[in-house]
Amino acid sequence: MRHSLLATLSIALIACSGNAPVEGQAGETPPSAKPFRETVVADFVSPWALAFLPDERIVVTEKAGQMILLSADGKRRQTIATITVDAAGQGALMDVVPAPDFASSKRLYFSYSTAGEGGKGVVLARGRLRSDGQGGDRLGEIEALFRARPFVEGNGHYSGRIAFSPDGQSLFFTNGERQKFTPAQDPQATLGKVLRLTLDGKPAPGNPLVAKGFAPEVWSYGHRNLLGIAFDGEGRLWEQEMGPKGGDELNLIMPGRNYGWPKASNGSNYDGSDIPDHAPGDGYEPPKVWWNPVISPGGLMIYSGSLFPAWKGDAFIGGLSSQSLVRVDLDGQNAKKADQWPMGARIRDVEQGPDGAIWVIEDGGKSQGRLIRLTPR
Repeated sequence: MRHSLLATLSIALIACSGNAPVEGQAGETPPSAKPFRETVVADFVSPWALAFLPDERIVVTEKAGQMILLSADGKRRQTIATITVDAAGQGALMDVVPAPDFASSKRLYFSYSTAGEGGKGVVLARGRLRSDGQGGDRLGEIEALFRARPFVEGNGHYSGRIAFSPDGQSLFFTNGERQKFTPAQDPQATLGKVLRLTLDGKPAPGNPLVAKGFAPEVWSYGHRNLLGIAFDGEGRLWEQEMGPKGGDELNLIMPGRNYGWPKASNGSNYDGSDIPDHAPGDGYEPPKVWWNPVISPGGLMIYSGSLFPAWKGDAFIGGLSSQSLVRVDLDGQNAKKADQWPMGARIRDVEQGPDGAIWVIEDGGKSQGRLIRLTPR
């Protein structure tokens, strides 16, 4: 990278949201014409995330713990791993992302919820994709790299999204506040935080809050349920999270900053009691964009392809209770709402395909759990 990582970044299943303490309550979403065609490629059982390998095959995680490898045309599939997860409530086999050096290492990084001492929590793990000797593949050498601290009771707000730094030398991992509120401001808890780790899951050197007594992994804090994280083309780190009753957010993540939860939010508590809105001078980093009525944001992708040239550099967010695909116009460090297309199902994740097509995956449950490819009309 041209600058130090700190400098660059400085410029740089079921989840709780909406108008009730469980997912599924949607605000009205104004329909707009869809400028894309939708092609259904495959169907899954409560899928959670998808990722593309260099050879254009697709890895999909399912809530109950199955990791599935899909051929590029969607016609062949194989279960490459079954992970033991605690899938109650919002628990799941969650994100999956190929390592920056996947072409040589064959490593996949993934996250999942599990039970342990003190309750439950989210785990970051990795494995190596190898031939199974029978014409297929299998994920082996699986190892847990990092466990959220502390484990607590409950089944919500695990988060568990993964993004690699542009230089491929570190990994950013989201830990939700587990619907416990105060851990987001607790310096020693990793809950309610964006974490920066080495590729082996250790605290990355140079994290910004160590001298202030924070856990050495912490990059930013004061977050709620962080279900999307991605870098833009200039090395800026963006994150989206579910607010309480209103107040879903898209944030530009700056090292060491406090994003306010639960002391500041543009939403309200579920019992109707007020939470102070973000305000100048309150000491909290405000969102770049926020939604009320909510969209219930799922996965986050920042588009860099050529099939939709007008959208290059923009953020795309899957909408769960809003059953939508949301586009946010990014302009440097600024952002503004653009489009919100009704999709007729809860959208859990959104990714860019190798040819620049946009891919979305439905949440399953009441929807089909379909994998859909979007191309220009």
